Amino acid sequence: MYKILFLLIMSMASAQSYRFVYEYKMKPDTAKKDSVITDYMNLDTDGRKSYFYNSVKYERDSTYAVTRDFKDLFQAKSYDQNLSYVIEKDYAEKKISFYDNFKTVNILIPENENLKWNIEKEFAEINEMNCQKATADYKGRTWEAWFSKDYPVNDGPYKFSGLPGLIIRLKDAEDDHIFNLIQVKKIGALPMVLPKSPKQITLAEYKKAMADYSFSNEDIEGMDVSKQDSRISIRLKDGYVAKFGADEMKKVQKLDEEITKRLKRTDNSIERK
Repeated sequence: MYKILFLLIMSMASAQSYRFVYEYKMKPDTAKKDSVITDYMNLDTDGRKSYFYNSVKYERDSTYAVTRDFKDLFQAKSYDQNLSYVIEKDYAEKKISFYDNFKTVNILIPENENLKWNIEKEFAEINEMNCQKATADYKGRTWEAWFSKDYPVNDGPYKFSGLPGLIIRLKDAEDDHIFNLIQVKKIGALPMVLPKSPKQITLAEYKKAMADYSFSNEDIEGMDVSKQDSRISIRLKDGYVAKFGADEMKKVQKLDEEITKRLKRTDNSIERK
């Protein structure tokens, strides 16, 4: 069904933008491998470049950009804090740029590691699409990808690309990170998702900043207390909204330490090195 819809769209317009929606399952805690978070990521492409980003964050930020009402942020759906990034791929220049926020700073990290795929002679039908298997070692993990040549897009989720077709399914050897294509649709143009005036840093500097993070009251931009569902929502200056049970937080002796603990990024990163 996905293939038929996509080919039909392609026949109607050659210079069109498309959105590939992936279901993303991740295990954020190495000590709790049975704990799984499910989120949804968009891969938007116009044939020249692509953006990979969290779909819920984009919808929430788009609404807030129009209304400028904190209420829309506090009442919006939640997304995992580890997925605040945007990845831009430039096909012609073969460049990958990783964008994120840390406190009040927008961050840019250029990617300089080439991904080398091993295309296997193994085939399968996934979501009514003819797919072929490929494997690669990337940033400390071994990856298995299934791509389809039915889609004339040599791209995929996260920083993965370079196969002769679209990546339909992708997972690491431990099943800590799993991407599955669940929807294909036409969009008018690529959305504006890149942060303004980013500061370029190294990957090592980025990882250190995330590992050393500690919460303080200066990080708060807004707060909402909902008596109806006993919830405290805190909007941080980096744009993330953290939600906590009000009754639960009353029992905490050191609030700053507890919030820091809950806002820590994953210790089971998609990139191990």
